[in-house]
Amino acid sequence: MSESVICSRCGVPRNADVDPLDALAWVSDRDGGALRWLCPRCAREHVRDIEGKLPSEYW
Repeated sequence: MSESVICSRCGVPRNADVDPLDALAWVSDRDGGALRWLCPRCAREHVRDIEGKLPSEYW
């Protein structure tokens, strides 16, 4: 994967070369037209906020 993906919450980079299955667990979100990514750990921590469509500033 050539694009650099970084978690918008914790800043951890996605490394698909190390674990391709881990790369599938990342969550993408569009906020105001900007594409943001969440790592699997942050996505699990905020799953209720994501499903409830709460703005990220409330997390």
